[in-house]
Amino acid sequence: MYGFIAKRLLATIPVMGVVAVVVFLLLRLSPGDPAAVLAGDAGSPEDVHRIRVALGLDRPIHTQFVIWIGQLARGDLGTSIISNIPVTRMISQRLEPTAALAVTTILFAVLVSVPMGVLAAWHHGTWVDRAVMAFSVIGFSVPVFVLGYLWIYGLAMSLKWLPVQGYVSISQGVWPFAQRLILPTLTLSVIYVALIARITRASVLEVMGEDYIRTAHAKGVADRRLLIRHALANAAVPIVTVIGLGVALLIGGVVVTESVFNLPGLGRLTVDAVLARDYPIIQGLILIFSSVYVLLNLVIDIAYTLLDPRIRY
Repeated sequence: MYGFIAKRLLATIPVMGVVAVVVFLLLRLSPGDPAAVLAGDAGSPEDVHRIRVALGLDRPIHTQFVIWIGQLARGDLGTSIISNIPVTRMISQRLEPTAALAVTTILFAVLVSVPMGVLAAWHHGTWVDRAVMAFSVIGFSVPVFVLGYLWIYGLAMSLKWLPVQGYVSISQGVWPFAQRLILPTLTLSVIYVALIARITRASVLEVMGEDYIRTAHAKGVADRRLLIRHALANAAVPIVTVIGLGVALLIGGVVVTESVFNLPGLGRLTVDAVLARDYPIIQGLILIFSSVYVLLNLVIDIAYTLLDPRIRY
């Protein structure tokens, strides 16, 4: 077990190294010049050159990369070109809304989708199964921003049950905090509920055809115990896999959802940094998102060994 975990940990190091190189080159080789953005429309070529020198953008790319890697080794993500604020401080200030939205979305999606998928498999071929499959197709097809505006129009503007936009920290009250997360969570979780429910249904259906399930059923095992203890437990590996893969969709969905609901999180910070071509912020955010994704996949790999010990060998 410990050897498996050590191997997986070591495997993440070259992955993060490749991510760092790709992010650095992608931003540096893309068109546009942040020095020209800072100089403004009235800036002269001399002003642009002076800003490039001050920011170190006039140096060779390999020199810039070495400097940047040295800063990363010290835990320094650099300083924003536009606001002149350390990137780590800007990320920490925007972390709470994104973390809250991500956690509530994943919890809600798992708690809703797994029972839906199990029920659809248990009632295979009935109206329950067809309803779940129809929801899965629709939920996975509708864009996130369309769902967001539909929730805003229906629950916020028409019924006036919830606030339209904005964010309130949990330190200012649990209910105001939850109020402003309900619509974003519903918007972002629909696609995950659809995806996880579909995979759960397929996995449980496959397990339900196994001999040991029929044997347990013939012995008189209760339906609830049969579904949870035998069918769902043995179908857990593909379900956990799709939950982990959904994190990649979650990162992209956070950017859109935070823009729709005006949440001051990392998604909005990403959009602002891209529009301003603020290299340090973009690099820092992509590294943070990539690190979270790699670590979550590491956790999922470890979870495999707990769900199915044969994977360790």
